[in-house]
Amino acid sequence: MRVAVAGASGRMGRELIDAVLQAPDLSLAVALDRAGSPGLGQDAGAFLGQHTGVVITDDPAALADADCLIDFTRPEGTLAHLAACVEHATNVVIGTTGFDDAGKAAIAQAAQRIGVVFAPNMSVGVNTTLKLLELAARMLPDYDVEVFEAHHRKKVDAPSGTALKMGEVVAQARGKSLDDVADWARHGHTGEREPGRIGFSVVRGGDIVGDHTVFFCGTGERIEITHRSSSRANYAQGSLRAVRYLAGHAPGLFDMQQVLGLDG
Repeated sequence: MRVAVAGASGRMGRELIDAVLQAPDLSLAVALDRAGSPGLGQDAGAFLGQHTGVVITDDPAALADADCLIDFTRPEGTLAHLAACVEHATNVVIGTTGFDDAGKAAIAQAAQRIGVVFAPNMSVGVNTTLKLLELAARMLPDYDVEVFEAHHRKKVDAPSGTALKMGEVVAQARGKSLDDVADWARHGHTGEREPGRIGFSVVRGGDIVGDHTVFFCGTGERIEITHRSSSRANYAQGSLRAVRYLAGHAPGLFDMQQVLGLDG
């Protein structure tokens, strides 16, 4: 399968390119980056000391040469790439976070014509953690829940898409909407903790790849379910599984729970 990678000069883009080049069943066909990027015009494998023959471009029309795009960029960039994917019948794996409701609606509309895997986290471990959280939320309905996450200083959205998904899983398991029970910040005289609320705490600093912990706090005990990423390789490998999943499916909107068979 011919794979395109967006954000080719970035840290995640390079991790994806490396993973695609190592996969025997995939080939790197397109490397995209934003206009003005210093990487434009360079070979996509130059950072690895490899000559791939794929030159980094900012032209979404290049997606005509790919079977599937992997995109971990920014919402505005992803949506521009998405339109090109629809035009050229190219499937897309979206790991970008921070979409507003209009952006999410555009993704759902595109999925009527192409295959889309849209998930806040492509890691196999994170998606397994989501299943554990669902179970814990059902077993511990009266426990206080707090979601903690930490990422590198350059991450622009907060809480992370993964943290939001974790909160959504807990809320849904309890028959609630996250918007109705979330506490996004605490400051000043907040009063006692209101039962059933889900609190969020955020750290941004250094080069932290991604840490997430969900606390279930009861009387006399506390359960912590934690996932820590030490590199971006797990996101890349999960993305390749999503690419392969789309190759065997008709157009539609899928998530990593479906890709990994955890939705049953």
